[in-house]
Amino acid sequence: MAHLRSWINLRIASFDPAWPQPYGALPGMALEVRDGRIERLLPMAEWSATPGVEVIDGEGRWLTPGLIDCHTHLVWGGDRAADFERRLQGATYAEVAAAGGGIRSTVAATRAASEQGLFDAAEPRLRALLAEGVTCVEIKSGYGLDAEHELKQLRVARRLGRELPVRVRSTLLAAHAVPVEFAGNADGYIDLVCSTILPAAAEAGLADAVDLFCENVGFSLAQSRRVFERARELGLPLKGHVEQLSHQGGARLVAEFAGLSADHVEYLDAADIAALAAAGTVAVLLPGAFLFLNETRKPPVAALRAAGVPLAVSTDLNPGTSPFASLRLMGNLACCLFGLTPEEALAGMTREAARALGLDDCGMIRAGLRADFALWDIEHPAQLVYEPLTPRLWRRVLGGEVV
Repeated sequence: MAHLRSWINLRIASFDPAWPQPYGALPGMALEVRDGRIERLLPMAEWSATPGVEVIDGEGRWLTPGLIDCHTHLVWGGDRAADFERRLQGATYAEVAAAGGGIRSTVAATRAASEQGLFDAAEPRLRALLAEGVTCVEIKSGYGLDAEHELKQLRVARRLGRELPVRVRSTLLAAHAVPVEFAGNADGYIDLVCSTILPAAAEAGLADAVDLFCENVGFSLAQSRRVFERARELGLPLKGHVEQLSHQGGARLVAEFAGLSADHVEYLDAADIAALAAAGTVAVLLPGAFLFLNETRKPPVAALRAAGVPLAVSTDLNPGTSPFASLRLMGNLACCLFGLTPEEALAGMTREAARALGLDDCGMIRAGLRADFALWDIEHPAQLVYEPLTPRLWRRVLGGEVV
């Protein structure tokens, strides 16, 4: 039997481009949900109760799509608080690494942790996001750096999606850094990624996409191309950490492979922007890392906007450069640091974040899409990023069910 539910007396911020008014706003609305999907939106003046159908009165509250965090490294072992202290005392990245910190310390802690230990550490981070109205989250690997432990991270990500009320997309980020056993032999490690780790993740069905770190402290353009070519052979969508600290040409490589997203993108040039626009690739802005690392080179938001490149916003939640389990805070920082409008920031946490994950069934309030949405005790959608640390969530709905 079909399951029906009506939500009434709503102000809907649909973020649907079919409605040209700011936020795609639709006041005085009702929303009908059938079997986990939005069946129709209609003005309250046209709505009438159907016998036997549950009705939930929104009492004039705002309803938005569920928030989507499209770039996280949420599963990791250990912490990097000591690194944070050392950096504030003036230590360089190299000095932090020499003292036993840096990404290698996270890799060691992640490898040493059990799957249960990683799950237990990740769960409160994820619950913090859910409390902000997040209904979908991407979780990357990248702290295992061998087949056994990369797959371990991905299994934990999948389990989080099974055991918590959230939709999880998992991304293989094996080409994140060179592990200690391949020190001085990055090409050898890329051989392992392409020959062993990528096929193992694909065969196990653990990866929804493949990511990499193309950077002067990461992997070269040629090494990145090898990873993308192998991922494409395996039928996996692509994305990249690119142009964060320098210009390496990674964004154009992502565009060449029709990648879902190019992430960070502080050092984009005009040709990169044109390539992203032509490919329909989303630019994912990560203001948490920008803030935490005290960077000064901002993403070229005005040029991206003018070129029509979709702009997503995400937490980049990770232990080393963005330990912030708050997507609404990232929306605020995207406005204050990068110059987005509140509407752009919220679209970047819903509609454009869905695009960055290759999802076409969520991110807007539109008939036919999944009934993943949030209801808020606010007077205007801009409040969600204006005062990001004030709890405003009234109800979070996943697949039509209040969770």
